[in-house]
Formats: sequence, structure tokens, C-alpha cells
Amino acid sequence: MRIGVLGTGRMADALGTQWARAGHDLFIGGRSRPKAQALAARIGHGARAGSLREAAGFGEVTLLAVAYEGVEATLEAAGAAEGTLSGRALIDCTNAIVPGRFTLATDGGPGMAERIAARAVGARVVKGFCHCADAVWRMTPPVFADGPLAVPLCGDDEEALEAVRALVRDMGCVPLDGGGLERARLLESTVAFLLGFWFGGMEPRAALPPLAAQSPA
Repeated sequence: MRIGVLGTGRMADALGTQWARAGHDLFIGGRSRPKAQALAARIGHGARAGSLREAAGFGEVTLLAVAYEGVEATLEAAGAAEGTLSGRALIDCTNAIVPGRFTLATDGGPGMAERIAARAVGARVVKGFCHCADAVWRMTPPVFADGPLAVPLCGDDEEALEAVRALVRDMGCVPLDGGGLERARLLESTVAFLLGFWFGGMEPRAALPPLAAQSPA
């Protein structure tokens, strides 16, 4: 699969490295060409680098992996309003979270994934890979005591979702269908809520009973 990556930070590095190792063809795009080239060299496996616009036009799937404060500038530089991402599965792994407060910076309006869908003309947005830090995505594979990590995905386009499910499986994880893109804001809120526990040194999984316990008798 051909994957364009918008961003040169830790999430771009972690996810891009995993997908390149799985045999996918990567193109890293950044505002700084030297940084994009350095990341492509670090990832290896034939990864290439260039501008954000070049990355936007590269493949069937595009990963948007920048801090939420930089999303609008990144999409603008990538030419998203001009349709450079039209028809592509656009993975949104961003978290618009207020540091220290663990609330959403998008409160009172559409969620981040919905905002991105509105700005990226014709893109088929899938929310995913937003619930774990880059350290988890660097694990090979992310498997814990109770099995492989599940990755919640939200999106409206079945073909785009299936492409992203394949990328989830290629990392040794399990895709977890979370519903349409309108539910992405619930996933974003859940991540913010969980981060408050994790940064407080608490284990939120203790609050979740097994599925069987929730089923009617």
C-alpha cells in the first residue's frame, strides 16, 4: 500500500516505521524538507521524503500526524482545500487535548476528525491510532497479557475503513469498529478522560467489567 505521511514527529515515526517494516511504500512530507528526509532515512525500507503537498498526493492512504495546533497549517500547506487528498483514506491520529486539564480543545463545536473532514475536500477521514502514545506503537507487536491491542476506528467510508483495518492488522493489532465519523468525538473525549487517569498513575481498566458481566442474564 502507498502511504503518504503528513508530519515528522513521534507518531509519524512510530506508525511509519511499523508500516514500512510490513512492506508498505512510504512518503514522508514535512514543512521542513531536511526533517522529512531525516525521518525517511531513519525509517528506511525505501521510504522517501518531500513536501507536505507531495505526500498528500502520494498514495491511497494518508496519515495526518501532527500536533492539533498545527493541523490547519498542515492541511493548508498540503493543498487539502484544493482537493489534493480527495478520494484518499485520511487517518486522523490527532488529539486536541488541553495539557494538564485533559479536556478537549474542541469543546463547544465539532470534534477534530469532523473539522479535518470539513477542511480536506473529498478525503475519506478515519479516526484511529489516537488512544496510545508513540511508545505503544513502537512495540513489535503491541501485545499485552490479555492479547493484542485493539484499535478503535471511526469513519463513514467502508473502503477507507477496510484499508485502515489492514494497517491495524499489519501491526499485530485488532481493529475495533467504533461507528461513523460522528462518533469520533466520543473517541476523542474518551482519550482525554483516560489520559487524566494515566497521568495520575491510575489504571482505568479497573473500571471496565468484562463483556460477559454486561450481558443480560
